[in-house]
Amino acid sequence: MPAKSERPFDLGDMSFMSKSRIPRSISDKYEIHEWRHASAILSSDFPSEWSDILALLAQFRFCKSWVEVGGGRKSKVAQAIDDFLLARGWVEKQFATSIRIDGHTLDSPTHKVDCYRNKVALEIEWNNKDPFYDRDLNNFRLLFDLRAISVGVIITRCDDLQEIFEALGRGSSYGESTTHMSKLLPRIEGGGGAGCPILVFGITKKLYDENC
Repeated sequence: MPAKSERPFDLGDMSFMSKSRIPRSISDKYEIHEWRHASAILSSDFPSEWSDILALLAQFRFCKSWVEVGGGRKSKVAQAIDDFLLARGWVEKQFATSIRIDGHTLDSPTHKVDCYRNKVALEIEWNNKDPFYDRDLNNFRLLFDLRAISVGVIITRCDDLQEIFEALGRGSSYGESTTHMSKLLPRIEGGGGAGCPILVFGITKKLYDENC
C-alpha cells in the first residue's frame, strides 16, 4: 500500500456525485450501499471519523500478492485497513454490557469491533464464513440500541473478485460460503441491523493492483 500521510483527508480535493457525500473517485471504485442515512450522519455528526474513512478508501489498493500468499490469522486486507485506522486513533473495541433483571445483573458481552472511534464502528469482512455477517449486524443492532454506537460501517469484498481468485488459482480459498457482498445484502435488507444506520463498501476489481 502507498505510504501513509498524516494530512487530514481534504474533501475539497474531490469531485462529488450529485446528491451524494461520497467523492466520485471513491464511488467509481467501490460498490456502496447505505441504510438509514448513514453517510449523512457520519458527515454531519462525525466529520473526523468520516474523513478517516474516506482517506482510507481513497488510498486503498488490493494487492495481487495478498491473494498469492494465503494463510495467517488475519488477512492482508484486514491488516492494511486496521493499520491505517489504528494510526489515526481508532481501536479494536469490546464493550462491557450487561442486563439487569429483578436486581440481578447478568453480563452480556458483545463481540469485538474491528475498528472503533467516537461511536463509529467499522468491521472488515474479507474471507470469513458468511455467518460472521450475522454476528456483525447483531452487534451493530445491540450497540446502537444501547447508544454505544451511532453508525456501523462494513468493508467487504464484491462478487466480481472471484474472477481474479480463479485466475490466480486461489478460487477454492474464496468459496460461496465465505463473506462477499451478495451474502451480506439480503441480511441487511431482511432487518439484520434493525435500526442501526449502516454503510457498506465493497472492494471491486477496479482496486486490484498487480504490481504490489
